[in-house]
Amino acid sequence: MRTVERKVLLTPGPATTTDAVKYAQVVTDVCPREKEFGLLMQNVALELTRIVDDSGYYSTVLFGGSGTAAVESILSSVVRKGDLIVIVNNGAYGRRMCEIAEAYGLTYLVFHGEPHVALDLSALESFLDHTRQPVTHLAVVHHETTTGLLNDIAEIGAICGRRDIRFIVDAISSFAAIPIRMKEMNIHYLAASSNKNLQAMPGISFVIADSELLQRGLPDKPRNYYLNLFEQHRFFSETGQTRFTPPVQTIYALKRAIEELNEEGVEQRYLRYQECWETLIEGIRGLGLRYISSSRLHSKLVTSIFEPDFDGYNFKEMHDYLHFRGYTIYPGKLDEFKTFRIANIGDITPSDIEAFIGLLEIYFRRKGFILNGR
Repeated sequence: MRTVERKVLLTPGPATTTDAVKYAQVVTDVCPREKEFGLLMQNVALELTRIVDDSGYYSTVLFGGSGTAAVESILSSVVRKGDLIVIVNNGAYGRRMCEIAEAYGLTYLVFHGEPHVALDLSALESFLDHTRQPVTHLAVVHHETTTGLLNDIAEIGAICGRRDIRFIVDAISSFAAIPIRMKEMNIHYLAASSNKNLQAMPGISFVIADSELLQRGLPDKPRNYYLNLFEQHRFFSETGQTRFTPPVQTIYALKRAIEELNEEGVEQRYLRYQECWETLIEGIRGLGLRYISSSRLHSKLVTSIFEPDFDGYNFKEMHDYLHFRGYTIYPGKLDEFKTFRIANIGDITPSDIEAFIGLLEIYFRRKGFILNGR
């Protein structure tokens, strides 16, 4: 197998992939309506479910699209007329769920939290107990990549369980790295995608949901069409196919990526990511940079770093310098702070992070930035 030129993506997704995942897409032309491809998709769906559930109570529904498609599918399919959903907004992706709810005319309330500190769960409980009508659903982002904050979905799931609230989790940036057990955490609907910790290609999103709720569906006139979660599940269950053309070659890449995840193990993958994060933090501290810390709830998957303060600093110039040398970084998403973000996910090792820090040091020295007093 010929080696593909390697680029290191230090972005929150897509992530760096192995050559084996890349080459898995090179297959004979296949009609996605053929039985053998349906069996492949069924296997992929089953393997995705097993990552977060071994109880048999959940099923995976595949869509072509980014992770946002999975989130939109859940919100626009399961929240019906007369329901009230509370959306936890403590970052850019919580805000995105609010925008989706607004677009579909859902009845929703927002529980705000700071993007860099732990969510106040006592305040959340009080909020849920003092709404004018009963709350039927609650949605939260597990790993808020605005800052790297982890929301405590186990505790939030317990809060929902005590109030008979259906719990929706955006796990797009945590799935396949941070262990999740859906049944124990009382999660009814979970959204994720192929191109982050799964280390596969962009283009596939999926919803893992309580099978009973999927089979029951909703009696209302649907708000959506392509992203209708219940129709997609029904059709897949009856035919082994998606309702509309899936990204065929990307499914093959996802199959290979799942095999690689099973070989490494979710917990071992997270340990590797944490080692990369520790190397990153040691490096940026050595350069005199500061980062936004969310204490014990930091994901150790993506870090918001304060931009250096020196004349002539320009994020785009820094990005381009690094990108030309094989490393891609991401701008920040905080309105109140000037930051850039470094993710340490994908097929990378601590040595990749060390090489990145070395390039960053060279760049800063050329710009005349004083490195930690040196």
